[in-house]
Amino acid sequence: MNIADYKGVWVFAEQRQGELQKVALELLGKGREISDKLGVELTAVLLGSKIDNLANELIAFGADKVIYADSELLAHYSTDGYSKVIIDLVEERKPEVIFIGASFIGRDLGPRISAKLGTGLTADCTGLDIDPENNNLLMTRPAFGGNLMATIVCGKHRPQMSTVRPGVFEKLAKDETKISSEKIEKLTPVLQASDIRTKVLEIVKHAKEVVDIGEADVIISGGRGVGSKEGFAILQELADVLDGTIAGSRASIEYGWIDKALQVGQTGKTVRPQLYIAVGISGAIQHLAGMQDSDFIIAINKDAGAAIMKVADLALVGDYTKIVPELIAQLKAKMLL
Repeated sequence: MNIADYKGVWVFAEQRQGELQKVALELLGKGREISDKLGVELTAVLLGSKIDNLANELIAFGADKVIYADSELLAHYSTDGYSKVIIDLVEERKPEVIFIGASFIGRDLGPRISAKLGTGLTADCTGLDIDPENNNLLMTRPAFGGNLMATIVCGKHRPQMSTVRPGVFEKLAKDETKISSEKIEKLTPVLQASDIRTKVLEIVKHAKEVVDIGEADVIISGGRGVGSKEGFAILQELADVLDGTIAGSRASIEYGWIDKALQVGQTGKTVRPQLYIAVGISGAIQHLAGMQDSDFIIAINKDAGAAIMKVADLALVGDYTKIVPELIAQLKAKMLL
């Protein structure tokens, strides 16, 4: 393998039923930074059927170019179909970096592609940068149960691949002035029905009303120190006053106090709200990895030495059952003025 033959940064533009996934746009934001440091083109790779409008969206959110593979066989995700098309493109075009969202689809697709190409894949990255000495991609992720952060380099193989969870990076502001049909390469992939070993017979949606904490501007998050499911009722009242949502640490999920979809942290979701209030949370590195980029952090804890208190912009030492109700009362009083 001649590493010098590989140029460009690719982002897998995941879409589901004609809707771009948030993580794809976030990866374009980070991809823009990485491609600028390397001085190469940023390409979004879009697979599907009759979704031409999404190609323009990808240009508006930072891509220099879109490779759009259009086929009825790609209308629904399949491991065989998507991996074959992308592998064929990689072998032909030779990108040096590929970013994939760590969604259910991405976690299935990424390992298949990397294995077929004989290269590495760093999963669940929380940091991405370029080594100025050799232009290798520096991929940082939690390791050893989240007790330390490891930076991984794939120095001898290309492409360099990583998956990133939703909410880790910020998407760029949309700029429709950049949209141009010349930046979109639409192609018909070499793909036969026989290449896909599974068939989608029916799509059944299971409706479940769950708040996407990754989109929330205000989050009231509870941990082991909340003590019970009833304790979260107090946090919910504060969330209602602030027009926010509740969330929790891994402990609160394991105890069954709140839904798994509301978990913040390494094994949950990464959030970056304007206001994050941590109640009864010690601040293990696994949790901090999911919320430390919040704009303003308030920590409420009986333990003044808790790790969360060190990263908080405002730390309140005391019993949350006294502090939170008083905070609610004062906020309501202010609203009445």
